[in-house]
Amino acid sequence: MKKLVIFMHVSLDGFVGGPNGEMDWIRVDDEMFDYAGRLTHDSDVALYGRVTYNMMDAYWPTAADQPNASKHDIEHSNWYNSVHKVVVSNSMKGKKLENVTILNENIPNEILRIKQQPGKNIAMFGSPTVGHFLMQHNLIDDYWLFINPIILGTGIPMFTGIKEKIDLTLVESKTFSSGVVGLHYQKKSEGVLHLPS
Repeated sequence: MKKLVIFMHVSLDGFVGGPNGEMDWIRVDDEMFDYAGRLTHDSDVALYGRVTYNMMDAYWPTAADQPNASKHDIEHSNWYNSVHKVVVSNSMKGKKLENVTILNENIPNEILRIKQQPGKNIAMFGSPTVGHFLMQHNLIDDYWLFINPIILGTGIPMFTGIKEKIDLTLVESKTFSSGVVGLHYQKKSEGVLHLPS
């Protein structure tokens, strides 16, 4: 069974974006890119909300072809082009895109069906609105939180609307030279997952 793994940059006070979704506070460098590449290698499905998907799709399909493409650009572009994309969006309903599935109805059940397919994991980057929805339905198995050494004071929260406790285990932590701390939490096993009838 696939695991749904979320990757999020978070401020020290728990925000994933500024008041208008700003991400200029996020610290990334080659060390982190190399580390993230190892994590994405374990996934064959990428899950996005519409805004994040549009942002990713505007850059990554051709990033490897640019004359000044970095090692990360080449590796992530190749990964992006090979993985199946799943986009949660009402406004994209009915669109036919190559290697893309659009979800807009029965989303929890559809995510469960994807999780039961064979293969590697489902990786989710950004997309805080979709992340909130999935957390509320307890569908995320692993949380990779990259804690940035900054206090934003206000913005888009990492966690909101969760009504029930989600018990986690710390699997790994890594401190990067940038001051970012990566924390890998795994949801404690709840036994066999069954699809709703």
